[in-house]
Formats: sequence, C-alpha cells, structure tokens
Amino acid sequence: MYRSDGSGTTYIFTDFLSKVSPDFSAKIGRNTSVRWPLGIGQKGSEGVAGMVRNSPYSFGYVELIYALQNKMEYGYVRNPAGKWLLGSVDGVTAAAAGAAKNMPADYRVSITNAPGADAYPISSFTWLLIPIQSADPAKGKVLHNFVQWMLDHGEAEAGGMSYAPLPKSVVAMERKTLTQIH
Repeated sequence: MYRSDGSGTTYIFTDFLSKVSPDFSAKIGRNTSVRWPLGIGQKGSEGVAGMVRNSPYSFGYVELIYALQNKMEYGYVRNPAGKWLLGSVDGVTAAAAGAAKNMPADYRVSITNAPGADAYPISSFTWLLIPIQSADPAKGKVLHNFVQWMLDHGEAEAGGMSYAPLPKSVVAMERKTLTQIH
C-alpha cells in the first residue's frame, strides 16, 4: 500500500529507498508523489494503515508517530552501520545526531540513512519556515519567544508525545540561529 496523495511521508520513504538502492533511485526516484510500479494507493496515513490492516500479507508506510499512536506492528530496517532497528524515538534522535556533524547553517539536510550505530534510517525533521526579520516587530518578538520556549521547554515534552527530541548538537545550532530572528 502506498500514499496516493503527495506527502512528506512518501518523500522520506523514497529518499531512503533511493539512497540504499541505485535501481530504485533510477526507476522511481524520490519525491512527495511517485509512480509506484505496483500496489494500491490510499489517501493519507489512515487510508494506508486501514488497507494494510484489512489485507493479509500486505505492507505500507506511515510515519512513526502514527504507527505508535495506533499500536501498529512494524518491521526492522537495516541502517548504514549494518544494524537492524525498529523505528523508535531514540533512533530518530540518533539519526539527527549523526547528520548534525555535516548540517549546513540553513538546516537543509536529509537525515535518512544517517550515520551512527543507533540511527534509525527512515527518519526526518519536522520543518519550520521562520522569517529572520518580521515586518511587524511585535510579531517577530512573539515568534522569537515561541521558538525560545520550544527549545527551553518543548524539547523536554517531545518524547512523551512520541516525537523525537533534537540532539543537543542541533539544539545548540538552533539557539545560535535564534539570535538572528527579530
């Protein structure tokens, strides 16, 4: 089963598959929507999950938090270190830590197939697009304070909601970038 609608989940999954299989990269590639050679398309994670649940011997892909919240079974995936891992909050944080070593200042980086023994290979960040300079200084201050709160307090709450906390190295980079937001 696959997503019939364009999605970040499809991009992350096809980005991983493109990195580990040159044949997949050449024939299907990475994108938010791709032409799968077989299978059944479903709208949204709930559509994919529902079809997998109702179709013996089938499989599909959904984001980790969706699988955890819906108590879905999922399989092991081999990472670049050769270790087979189940998706986990810790594995996503480890993938972010592995990618942080070469992360550009604008944070445009894929963390799929990141280095590290404990890095879950099908991982991604959730992105925020934040203007450096707000047209309204009051709104800029509110945005700055919100991001500051996220780094100071929100990160501690992420794991309890099945989201992966950022590794300390990425938080340090973000704190530095935060000084530029007005």
